Amino acid sequence: MKAAAITAFGGPEVMRLIDAPEPQAGPGQVRVRVKAAGVQHYDCAVRGGWTPAYGLTVRLPQIPGNEFAGIVDQVGEGVTAFAIGSEVLGFNLLNCYAQYVVVGVDQIVDKPTSMTWEEAGGLTGNGQGAHIALQAIGVKPGDTVLINGAAGSLGAFAVQLAKEWGAKTVIGTASLRNHDYLRSLGAVPLTYEAGLAERIRAIAPDGVQAAFDTAGGEGLEAAVALVPDKNRVCTFFAYDRIEELGLRVVRGERSAARLAELAELHTQGKLRIEIREAFPLERSADAHRLIETRHGRGKIVLTID
Repeated sequence: MKAAAITAFGGPEVMRLIDAPEPQAGPGQVRVRVKAAGVQHYDCAVRGGWTPAYGLTVRLPQIPGNEFAGIVDQVGEGVTAFAIGSEVLGFNLLNCYAQYVVVGVDQIVDKPTSMTWEEAGGLTGNGQGAHIALQAIGVKPGDTVLINGAAGSLGAFAVQLAKEWGAKTVIGTASLRNHDYLRSLGAVPLTYEAGLAERIRAIAPDGVQAAFDTAGGEGLEAAVALVPDKNRVCTFFAYDRIEELGLRVVRGERSAARLAELAELHTQGKLRIEIREAFPLERSADAHRLIETRHGRGKIVLTID
């Protein structure tokens, strides 16, 4: 099968298109013919030499990718919930930048007919990440919530989930060119410049109850200054500052149940998946270069023939 793989640890240039053995579904597993695979900073970290702390061993050449959508083409012994031809989306820790991926049935859900393949391939990672973060900071009806870096894929999912969960006001930081986009998601947009905390106070005189940071910088400083309970501030960006700022490490497990909830919100028209750019598999290096600019909005995905 065709796959995009890390051939050495380093920059985007180490990504290569390779021929790899086709995986086979074992008991309780399915094989999925991948149509689209999302690109995440997680993948870039693995490419740079980071090993996920899940007991995994990264062996070169390593196929990265941890989210996908496609069509089941092989079912293992004992599988009854999915059949050959089922259209699904799901997650894995590695190996999704490929024509085929094998996963357990607890890692996939049915793809809504409302989703394109690109949208389905790009939902799992950032969608579940936003869900985990907002659950951790306890977003509830009536809250005013700050999302720092709200136009990126992770931030945009967080904005929409916060609104869905009853937040009174969602304030989102982003570059000026993305403000109309944030308004369309239901957020009050602000730029990142100095004095952000004061501008937020003007919008939210009753205070900010919770904050989720995806970009660091002035937005994270404002979150720490404005939210009284530091247990209700979460960063998925400035991990090196968590202890200094008195925040807690937020971890959570992706699950089929969480993913099914997100898929249902999309079916109901309550969760929009913005696609920034789709690259063919052979241009995985370009996809990595683009995501590492940390500019722009929406999800970057690979499409696979």
